[in-house]
Amino acid sequence: MAKTTAPKKSKAPASKAKTSDNPSSLIDARIKELGDWRGQTLARVRALIKQAVPDVVETWKWRGVPVWEHAGIICTGETYKDYVKTTFAKGASLADPSGLFNSSLEGNARRAIDFHKDSKINEKALKALVRAAADLNASKPAKPAPARAGKASKGA
Repeated sequence: MAKTTAPKKSKAPASKAKTSDNPSSLIDARIKELGDWRGQTLARVRALIKQAVPDVVETWKWRGVPVWEHAGIICTGETYKDYVKTTFAKGASLADPSGLFNSSLEGNARRAIDFHKDSKINEKALKALVRAAADLNASKPAKPAPARAGKASKGA
């Protein structure tokens, strides 16, 4: 039986940066450190996300993953040896009329787009998907904070 292994993420020094660093600067550094088609692809995807949702918030999570948020996570930008993966946190709830999603199709929540070296980005469709994800996040009411144990309830 053949052994399967998970794809290797690129180990750019930006992934070891201090947590106090600005997330946008960390993403800039990741793009620069990649220095190849993956950096160019990540930069283009990032630019399209910012065009689609101008007030998007860039964060840096999980020890080195660029994340774009608007009322919740829109998507991530992971880099691997052979592809750049853009994972949409609530992708299974989004309409994808252009058929951009090509990865993580079996889950109940996430959907992803794997961009390979020669992939052409359908910019109009990607921006529409990013806007739809931001709109979906904004349409969901915020979950109430869990009740704290040990607090007396009102009227007790």
